[in-house]
Amino acid sequence: MGVTASVLAIDAGNSKTDVALVGADGSVLASARGQGFQPPKVGIGAALDALAATVGEVLAAGAGGAPAGPVDHVSACLANADLPVEERELTDALHARGWGGTTEVRNDTFAILRAGVDEPRGVAVVCGAGINCVGMLPDGRTARFPAIGKISGDWGGGGGLAEEALWYAARAEDGRGEPTALATTLPAHFGLGSMYALIEALHLGHIAYVRKHELTPVLFATGAEGDPVARSLVHRLAEEVVAMSTVALARLDLLDEEAPVLLGGSVLAARHPQLDEHIGLLLAAKAPKAVVDWVTAPPVLGAALLGLDHTGAPPEAHARLRAHYGRD
Repeated sequence: MGVTASVLAIDAGNSKTDVALVGADGSVLASARGQGFQPPKVGIGAALDALAATVGEVLAAGAGGAPAGPVDHVSACLANADLPVEERELTDALHARGWGGTTEVRNDTFAILRAGVDEPRGVAVVCGAGINCVGMLPDGRTARFPAIGKISGDWGGGGGLAEEALWYAARAEDGRGEPTALATTLPAHFGLGSMYALIEALHLGHIAYVRKHELTPVLFATGAEGDPVARSLVHRLAEEVVAMSTVALARLDLLDEEAPVLLGGSVLAARHPQLDEHIGLLLAAKAPKAVVDWVTAPPVLGAALLGLDHTGAPPEAHARLRAHYGRD
């Protein structure tokens, strides 16, 4: 007799979606990867239709060709579920699809946090295209930020860093700002000889504006070579990471006790020495008992662990699931 499917785990980011069907014993019965999840661009209905294709593939594989019935619980960690009201709206929309007996939607940052801790306790800061921070406790309490850009007080993320670097470089070249090597290194990345040429190329679409994200590693490399302006931007990012994490720790009454602070996302996972060092120094001063670590496990593991938490699965099920993803 086969293992009974228990949890449908979904980690849906802007660029890709991972879905896993998990048994009551923590075994992974089926998994698949699909396209990104972007309700703000295409609408909730269209975004869920695209997600449904990947979910259908996983449910069918898990059923071994038999008709796929609903699982016990759907644990979905979704990009663009930034506010509790959005989580509730998406929970209702997913539950209406009939994939599980119960459904819970969380922001995708919670998946990264849960993937990196042995119990749902701690804080995670994620810096990829944008920046976000969440915290959780075993009793269900959470800490979070809206994380929807400048209107919610955010600074940083790969996109934000690239735009800051462009701003300083443009002003350095035309004389409005202080000198910085960024005025040379940023256009050189695209084979151009000046910031004016780069500005023109971005404005006219000769270089797709989305490619500005490529400039974030250039910023870090320029800072590593000693450029004061680039270094100041790296330091400011460290300050933002520490500000978010210490506020979240304080909200959960974890500031004065040993607690994990996990760092994830493409910018933080790149392990830039200057950034890592400054984060460490600032956290040591503001949250000396915080234990810093970097999350490398796939976020779908976190979504699945949250699902097993919800169903009350035993510790050995959690261990088996972690072992599947190489996190035992």
